[in-house]
Amino acid sequence: MAEKVIRRQFRGCLKEDAREGMRLCMAAAEAEKEVRRLIQSGRLLTASVYYHGNMCFLYYEALEEGVSPADFLKPLEACLELWPEEGGKTCWAPMYSIYWHSVPQDADSWMESRKGKKNRIGRIAFLYPEKMFSYTYWHQAIVEEGLLKGDQYQFISLHENILFSYFEEPKNMVNITGMEKASEVIDKWLAVNPESHFDREKAGGSNFIIIEQLLSVAAGDD
Repeated sequence: MAEKVIRRQFRGCLKEDAREGMRLCMAAAEAEKEVRRLIQSGRLLTASVYYHGNMCFLYYEALEEGVSPADFLKPLEACLELWPEEGGKTCWAPMYSIYWHSVPQDADSWMESRKGKKNRIGRIAFLYPEKMFSYTYWHQAIVEEGLLKGDQYQFISLHENILFSYFEEPKNMVNITGMEKASEVIDKWLAVNPESHFDREKAGGSNFIIIEQLLSVAAGDD
């Protein structure tokens, strides 16, 4: 597979009655079938949906620029509120990507490190609104420097003051440049007191909290 890998994250909002009975589970099972169909047709590599309270989060990797959540998550739409976006109302609000440790070059090399059992994990954090731009600035600076090592598949995006982080375990530790050199930017980030950016009360005493998985499928699972 020489295709380019496109990573995206979105946020949704569950309707109040969406989790009553088996409604949400049944919708997720139908959506999972659609994800598998797009994986088999070579349009997706993986897709995972997580939730916390009424908040829903989506991570996926596409092999075509035009692939959108509507292409494979139609069964979930009846469970979601609509977001007012610039282009109209939508079930899935795009999140703004701000942090990663690797840039996929092609699908073959990207999938190579995924061989074997992987746990695909979603977690969220709440930033104090006045600290959002500081967090974004420093994490973009770390990405631009490209020296700090972390999970190859980690991807963090922002919507409002909420961060959604996707990663996989066991972790494959890499950095963007491939160089074995210490990061200088991480020291500057640590100097501005990272803990002061997080509303830990909302996250139950932690910076990030792991959230429930609704569905998760990847090429090679079967």
